[in-house]
Amino acid sequence: MSADLANPCVVEVKGLVNLVGRDIVLHKDLDFEVRRDEVMTLVGGSGSGKTQLLRVILGLKRAHAGTVRVFGVDWQRGDPDAIRAARQRMGMLFQNGALYSALTVYENVAFPLRERGGLDDVAIRAIVNAKLSQVELEPHHGKLLPANLSGGMVKRVSLARALALSPDLLILDEPTAGLDPDRSERFVSLIKRLREEQRFAVLMVTHDLDTLNDLTTRVAVLADQHIIACGRLEEVRDHPHRFVQNFFGGDRGRRAFEG
Repeated sequence: MSADLANPCVVEVKGLVNLVGRDIVLHKDLDFEVRRDEVMTLVGGSGSGKTQLLRVILGLKRAHAGTVRVFGVDWQRGDPDAIRAARQRMGMLFQNGALYSALTVYENVAFPLRERGGLDDVAIRAIVNAKLSQVELEPHHGKLLPANLSGGMVKRVSLARALALSPDLLILDEPTAGLDPDRSERFVSLIKRLREEQRFAVLMVTHDLDTLNDLTTRVAVLADQHIIACGRLEEVRDHPHRFVQNFFGGDRGRRAFEG
């Protein structure tokens, strides 16, 4: 991957304070990092602010205080050209796919390439077809509209679009939500294969314990306005916080982690 090898992190969040409105504190003194070549999974209860933290990391929301660096670029104080270049090194797969309904599959995947500029139609076509192939779709699928796709195909097209710029960091928001167990397992296998081939880092939000167990290198738990635990799965599962015990415990946890 092209991230600075002297820095082990692609995302560094220090002392983050995140507000809702003018005075409701969502995050306080939050520290968080994503290392090169790992899958960092972020878990937390409803209302803990997982999506808002992703928005801050993506540069879509400005933090009230603290420092957010992605690929060493400070979102608050960085040079605009450096910020633009850093954003182009990230790919995002939204929970519902977020495909443009009026655009074909081909044009959806081509969209970030056209936005970046510098490529002619021949080069764009070659890249789009290559990305569709990577997610096990054929060129003829490019003619379809999102309304004609199954849930699994929507996920794969969205993944192809997220990978269009060959990112160093892929952000996944509930990547298997809405998929049946068989399609979920195939999609997880696809992500694992692509990571082995392309070596990008992953920041993932999921509530699905099977997906978490199959993909995660480290897991971070967001509760009480900050990261209360972060480490390997077997370490975090033993944390005494009530959310951790409820999330990882019980029959659901035993099925996912003990087979």
